[in-house]
Amino acid sequence: MPDPPPYPTDRDELERVCEVSALRRGGPGGQHQNRRETAVRLHHPPSGLVIVVNEQRSQHQNRELAFERLVEKLEALNHVPRKRRATRVPRGAKEKRLRKKKQRSERKAGRRQPLDE
Repeated sequence: MPDPPPYPTDRDELERVCEVSALRRGGPGGQHQNRRETAVRLHHPPSGLVIVVNEQRSQHQNRELAFERLVEKLEALNHVPRKRRATRVPRGAKEKRLRKKKQRSERKAGRRQPLDE
């Protein structure tokens, strides 16, 4: 799987690249919310992310929240997990495991009824 492309997360770059649109959404704020276009939709074309925020009565506050959430999502997309280094099981650990298995086997064998010969 190829590495994900690094997406810049600085605010100036995001404002230049993103498509911002205002829309009407219901929610807290009553008539003020319903009559004004206070919700904000951010579309980030390079990553395909769309963020919609309508939690505040103010379009400006919703816009700030939307950019904060976009930055969080882009940072998560930019994260590349470290590669796993293959290791082997030490000989002592293998011997210990086999010794424990043998002890458990003998304990269970001691619970069996003796065979009548």
